[in-house]
Amino acid sequence: MTKPLQTADRQRVQTLAEFRYALRKFLQFSEKRAEDAGLHPQQHQLLLHIAGAPEGFETTVSYVAERLGLRHNSVVELSKRCEDVGLIHRRQDASDGRRVLLQITAEGHKILRVLSDDHERELHDLLPTLVQTLTQIKSSHQRTAKAVGSRALTKRNQK
Repeated sequence: MTKPLQTADRQRVQTLAEFRYALRKFLQFSEKRAEDAGLHPQQHQLLLHIAGAPEGFETTVSYVAERLGLRHNSVVELSKRCEDVGLIHRRQDASDGRRVLLQITAEGHKILRVLSDDHERELHDLLPTLVQTLTQIKSSHQRTAKAVGSRALTKRNQK
């Protein structure tokens, strides 16, 4: 027979579940908006990471692969598809021919601007839930860390 969760554990799990639910709602929203704009969700993410790279940073296939959590060859194919529909330009790095640099076109920027406005509004609506659950998670973690530290100190003092 499984032991039921204690009240504090149940609250912690409920908070994590609520946070995960809010994230999932946002991701579903994001995927739907990308599709409504005629993009595959990964195309939207590719545009977002190219445009969101630090100022003066040249965005490469490797950089985007890292940011998207995809393999290099998957991003090569994704970037080719984005280039085929006019969302980005791909070019070889003049100083290192092995690197491919990615740059958003005017059309890509236009679509990304609309999607970003939509995403910002959705995040604004989800903000209270996200802040509340993250605050609860932080508090729970701090209480757990104090309790673990207190038990360790007690054990040391008993020796």
